[in-house]
Amino acid sequence: MTAVRLDSPLAPSPTSTWRTAAARRTVRRRGDGSQLGSIALVLGGAVSLQFGAAIAALLFPRAGAMGVVFLRLALAAVVMLLICRPRIRGYSPGDWALVTTFGVALAGLNSLFYQAIERIPLGAAVTLEVLGPLTLSVLAARRKASLFWAALALAGVFLLGRGGFDSLNVEGVLFALAAGVLWALYILLSARTGRHFPKADGLAIALAIGAVLSLPFGIASAGSALLDPVTLGLGAAVALLSSMLPYTLELLALRRIAAATFAVLMSLEPAIAAFAGFLVLSQALSVLEGLGMALVIIASIGAVRLSRSARSSGSGTRDPEDHRQPAVPPNGAVL
Repeated sequence: MTAVRLDSPLAPSPTSTWRTAAARRTVRRRGDGSQLGSIALVLGGAVSLQFGAAIAALLFPRAGAMGVVFLRLALAAVVMLLICRPRIRGYSPGDWALVTTFGVALAGLNSLFYQAIERIPLGAAVTLEVLGPLTLSVLAARRKASLFWAALALAGVFLLGRGGFDSLNVEGVLFALAAGVLWALYILLSARTGRHFPKADGLAIALAIGAVLSLPFGIASAGSALLDPVTLGLGAAVALLSSMLPYTLELLALRRIAAATFAVLMSLEPAIAAFAGFLVLSQALSVLEGLGMALVIIASIGAVRLSRSARSSGSGTRDPEDHRQPAVPPNGAVL
């Protein structure tokens, strides 16, 4: 190999070297800015989702929990159907069974969650609900270390209930835990639906199915209040904040950050829900309840990272889904 003298015309000049280094720093800064911007989008979606839930709780005296469920699903379904314009033909009976099950899960999840926040504080409800996805992450990891995160989450739930849930409505706790089970089912069904239906067509159809299923319960709960302009306006605000806005922000963010990072950020939702409950609903948490919520959040983050690590090491390569944009929001923005 022939060495290039520093005074040779082939040697890079100090000016070109400086420009190259400056260009690299510029690219690095842009990458960091893009990452921070995506994180801001995810957190913005979570804030929108939880403040939408808080506004929904304000609607309960007007339309009842089931009336609000119907308004949210129906208005979100109308918007999604207009945007996606999903085709109806060309799907197998199995595809329709899948999307129908998805719609049932959406209706059930919304119903159980709203029944929960009608009875217990929003932050506590979301903390209990997140145990569903957390359990799914623990089972997916299949490692002994996952037992630690499960135990930490149980300790958090114990503190949240102050050793016996004396301060929380028992029915509300059960509704929140049941919503967590359906949230885990939602995650599984959303992935399968995304593989069988293009873009967000499956979500649009499932929302329509969920709205139809919730209609009788909404009428029984709210009656003519569903036609009240103020109720409809607040219902539209709930649908926007809890469905369309977070869904859009999450999809924009997922184009630029890893799904694992997204999942970890979603683990912060109990804290965001507690903040929304405090500001909108004047729901304060005790020190023990705050500590319990923090333990559940830490356990959720640990379980997510462990599950992702287990899948990557099991395949011997980086997780191929790490940067895949899902067809539906994985945190349940349509909840």
